[in-house]
Amino acid sequence: MPAEESVQRSPLAGGCVLVVLAGVVLAAVWAVSPEAGVLAVWVAGAVAVWWSARRRVSVSSAPPPPRSGRPSCRECAGHTLVDVTPLEGEEGMLIYKTVPPDRPNHTHIHIAQGG
Repeated sequence: MPAEESVQRSPLAGGCVLVVLAGVVLAAVWAVSPEAGVLAVWVAGAVAVWWSARRRVSVSSAPPPPRSGRPSCRECAGHTLVDVTPLEGEEGMLIYKTVPPDRPNHTHIHIAQGG
């Protein structure tokens, strides 16, 4: 008797089955009453929007916390630090956004190596 082979199933297989089952249920409701079918689609959409709005965002997608070292240049002296964002595509580079005290509607941007 040959050894049983391990079968790896796709994680999307369950989702596909649920979509097909939901389509069958929707078709059955629509066959009974078109108005009930339209109402079912609206209810499913509202539930989907509510569910996606209630989900928490993963911490892994959050930007890294600002580092203690700030760029020091004569233009940044006395500014209030507003935001620190990693520069996309450049490992270790950060974008510092500061606001000068005398110009609150002006943002100074400084790109520097992260400390």
